Amino acid sequence: MVYYFICELFDPPLTIYLGEDKFVNEDLIRYGFPEDIWFHADGVSSAHVYLRLPSGMGLDDIPHDVIMDCAQLTKANSISGCKQDSVRIVYTPWANLHKTGDMEVGQVGFHRKSELRYITIKKKNEIVKRLDKTRTQAKHNLKVLREERDEAERMETKRIQKEEREREKELSKQRALEKDAKSYKSLMDPKKMETNKEVATNYQDYEDSFM
Repeated sequence: MVYYFICELFDPPLTIYLGEDKFVNEDLIRYGFPEDIWFHADGVSSAHVYLRLPSGMGLDDIPHDVIMDCAQLTKANSISGCKQDSVRIVYTPWANLHKTGDMEVGQVGFHRKSELRYITIKKKNEIVKRLDKTRTQAKHNLKVLREERDEAERMETKRIQKEEREREKELSKQRALEKDAKSYKSLMDPKKMETNKEVATNYQDYEDSFM
């Protein structure tokens, strides 16, 4: 079972996902969002906790209070960690998780250690109690949620590309008009123009040359 919690310390509120067991964690690993930040108790077993960030926010942009919410939730859902006075929590972007076929169910590695962050915490019941009041069982299939997210991203990419094509088309049209204007201005250069008198004189000279 997957549960989600609401972190109201950010505007708009953020969603935190938690897997009930290691099998559910497999789905969270497989169908996480690129915007997700993964939390786990370092060195001991615990639930996998995912913080879903809004677009544009990165790992080091997360407010400390929000990190604390996720870390406390992780500690509280670790069989051994919840009994310890303090626990170190590791967190990293979902995209940094590395899963191979020979790993145990729910086990993950990392692509880049440089993207790992740590925080050592002690239990704060008030934080866990506040989050537990928002605890809700997720009704939507994780795979479907990821597919819907990816489709929305594709549509947004197409929209941006269309706008860029239309903008480039308009710029090309404007450049063509400016080029025509310069060409017309060149043709109308007074230095290259003749008066009616000059035209008549030139024409007379032209006729005289054949007489």
